Amino acid sequence: MDKKTRKTGTNRLSDTKVKTAKADIKELTLPDGEGLELRVKPNGGKRWVFKYQKPADKKRTNMGFGTYPEVSLAAARERRREVRTLLAQGIDPKLHKEEQIATAQAKQEASANTFERMACKWLELKRHNVTDAYATDSWRSLELYVLPFIGSMPIDQIRAPKVIEILRPIEADGKHETVRRLCQRINEILDYSVNHGLLQANPCSAIRKVFKKPTKKHMPTLKPAELPHLMADIANGRLDLTTRYQIEWSLHTLVRPGESAGTRWDEIDIDAKVWNIPEDRMKKERPHRVPLTPQAISLLERMKPISGHRPFVFPGYRDPLGHINDQSANAALKRLGYGGRLVAHGLRSLGSTTLNEQGFNPDAIEAALSHADENEIRRAYNRADYFEQRVIMMMWWSNHIEQASQGNLSLASGFRALTVVGE
Repeated sequence: MDKKTRKTGTNRLSDTKVKTAKADIKELTLPDGEGLELRVKPNGGKRWVFKYQKPADKKRTNMGFGTYPEVSLAAARERRREVRTLLAQGIDPKLHKEEQIATAQAKQEASANTFERMACKWLELKRHNVTDAYATDSWRSLELYVLPFIGSMPIDQIRAPKVIEILRPIEADGKHETVRRLCQRINEILDYSVNHGLLQANPCSAIRKVFKKPTKKHMPTLKPAELPHLMADIANGRLDLTTRYQIEWSLHTLVRPGESAGTRWDEIDIDAKVWNIPEDRMKKERPHRVPLTPQAISLLERMKPISGHRPFVFPGYRDPLGHINDQSANAALKRLGYGGRLVAHGLRSLGSTTLNEQGFNPDAIEAALSHADENEIRRAYNRADYFEQRVIMMMWWSNHIEQASQGNLSLASGFRALTVVGE
């Protein structure tokens, strides 16, 4: 209380004065000193206002303390004491209040946003960029290994040690690739939460560093010399036409099994002899062009009567409007006796090995396989897809497959890429 207030008491309000205060035509202002005043409206409404100078620019401004009688005189004075303490520290009380409200709302929202809820939102967004099979696998792994332990936990309470603890038993079982994928998915979910303002930072950004790196396993494949035997088995095996043609399509185009199974008619440009695969169907999330050889086009022509009126070239058995299952080729190869020796993905390795042995440009081969260069600097400067070279290379490859299927070409015969190209 200042000297003037102590001497006269004229700037001090009392409970009775506040209670009985009335305004006639204009709003009545009753000061209580030190910036606090009661404003009374003609309709009887009463509100507390605190006047002060902003610490930043010394401009005068007001701050509401609430209405009377909800906020009593004593409560208003206590609030005045609190904000004057802030002002003495150079803190703007109005901004301070706004920050407190924002913080409280963020905490409340974060507590309501459990890990499982954010995982659902993440997957909903993820579905637009991955195949259905990948999305299903992602959610299944979370349901099996993660959600039972931290699914109901608010995301703002998740800490790296807890996540590491639930992943350790999986690592102990030797499932290192599963741990790697779970770390990736957990981080994507938490990054999603950060980007939506629900977390200040991702607490698990470095958890992969504490686990053993998975040993890279090569897909089972055949030696180049075994291609004629494979083609004979495919031709003579008890396979339905759709599965057989899809396996041969994979072999001629060297795409991944999922990309092959999901081939759509609207991706095929027969006139240009190109198969344009959109980025949302590619593992590396970038569009991929595949030159179509006469043999590949012949396969499409054979499928036309079967599926030309449907979206997918290789339709599913249970759902003709869908596509053949990604694993159908693997199941077929196993029935042909190639279990443990060859998987559908191994057809790519077979093609890569053969083309490298024939002296084709390694960069063109990598482009045909849609591999990303592991060297980031090299990848940034090398944006070519070597399409013209791949047209020639894939023509050789399809001819090679066709001759191998007829049994009149052995890799031991000494054919070289330049010899074939020059013919």
